[in-house]
Amino acid sequence: MRHNKKFNHLSRTASHRSAMLANMAVSLIMHKRITTTVAKAKALKKYVEPLITRSKEDITNNRRVVFRYLQDKYAVTELFKTIAPKVADRPGGYTRIIKLGMRQGDAAPVCFIELVDFDENMLTAKTAKKTRRSRRGGQKAEDTNAAEEVKAEVKEAAEEVKEAAEEVKEAVKEKAEEAKEAAE
Repeated sequence: MRHNKKFNHLSRTASHRSAMLANMAVSLIMHKRITTTVAKAKALKKYVEPLITRSKEDITNNRRVVFRYLQDKYAVTELFKTIAPKVADRPGGYTRIIKLGMRQGDAAPVCFIELVDFDENMLTAKTAKKTRRSRRGGQKAEDTNAAEEVKAEVKEAAEEVKEAAEEVKEAVKEKAEEAKEAAE
């Protein structure tokens, strides 16, 4: 019976599956996003997320455990130096799977798998959505009045700067004329 034997074997032998997942994990760590089939991405997610969790605490034993899985010292260094600080406050869910559709040749479902904290487009979209609009009209009017006051202050400051610049130009001209007269 197959009790509690739930992971996807991906139609491969155990050694082939582990080697493939290690290679995909290294690619994901180095490139932050890879394209693969949905089944492989789900298997990779289960493989790489515990490694990222281990990388949060940079001790020798954790580095050795991660290296045993990845077998690539550059990927281990990248994981501990750049990825771990970015995910330090995240309690899990370090990867995201985005489905792309079907592959042309064999109609296999294809997707992106990416590290969540390294997708610049999603990060900017989150910050852009945070603007809130009030249903109260009074608050908007106060905001526009404050903006007009700031604009007026900026104009006044700009005029003062122009006047100061003109005074400096006149002083420089006078000094130049004095220097000419002294030289003659």
